[in-house]
Amino acid sequence: MFDLVTAGEAFDDFIFYALDRLPSGGEEVKTQAFTRSPGGGAVITAIAVARLGLRCAVMSALSQEGAQLLQDEGVSVRNLRRRDEPAAITVALSTRRDRRFLTFNGVNDQLPDRIRGLLPRVRGRHVHLAFYPRPCRPWIAVIGALRRRGITSSWDFGWNPRLVRDPQFRTLAASVDYLFLNRDEALMYARRAKLSDALDRWRHASRPVVIKLGAAGSRIVGGGVNLRAAAARARVVDTTGAGDAFNAGFLAARLCGANLQAALRLANHIGALSTRRAGGIAGLPPRNSALSRPRSRA
Repeated sequence: MFDLVTAGEAFDDFIFYALDRLPSGGEEVKTQAFTRSPGGGAVITAIAVARLGLRCAVMSALSQEGAQLLQDEGVSVRNLRRRDEPAAITVALSTRRDRRFLTFNGVNDQLPDRIRGLLPRVRGRHVHLAFYPRPCRPWIAVIGALRRRGITSSWDFGWNPRLVRDPQFRTLAASVDYLFLNRDEALMYARRAKLSDALDRWRHASRPVVIKLGAAGSRIVGGGVNLRAAAARARVVDTTGAGDAFNAGFLAARLCGANLQAALRLANHIGALSTRRAGGIAGLPPRNSALSRPRSRA
């Protein structure tokens, strides 16, 4: 039995970081600040939670390098990529204040159907999903089936504007135990222009909505909860994957019995640690650090 099973997209990340500015049209910007790293919400969240001392498994479409890294981190791997299928690639351009992404989605487009076929047999306490559900309707039943088996769930949809137009999106978002959003996603999925208005919308959610606000910390609203936590301090090098690391801190804390406020604080801390190095993995705390096991209560 795993504490956490993550299911979702994986990428080979090519990251250009610490740029003074992003290039304009037709312009070339040169830099020596570059790294390559496996990425994606399913991968980064699983590795971070494993380093925090919990038993983790991943279902994803992985490159050979990505699968090997997860195994080296002690994460059980179910690789859904067939040998002749192209792995997904993301190029990230990052300044200290902004970032841009360009993605070749590759085999990730085939993932939803493959994951949906496997989840009824999953063995875990919690399932975290990190991909764009196309369409939403069948996933409502999947989440319901997990709940009947006593398995809790969370979802990080990422930035997918087409999702807002799915008539079943709100029902799906309300079905998971925790919905993870960043600031821009909270605005977009709420169809609001101001954060205060988006928070008002999410306060009416039936279950907790966890909103990542970067330097402004984080919030939990909905489900009768209204909490906030200040951002943790960090010397930021690159924010790629920080949201996935945040998710890991929150889920690890909850799986260890921490209350929501303590989970929010740990989430901020793990997310901040990940920004100290380029890529979503290099800055995570090592397995034998003082954070190797979240405390049950705080």
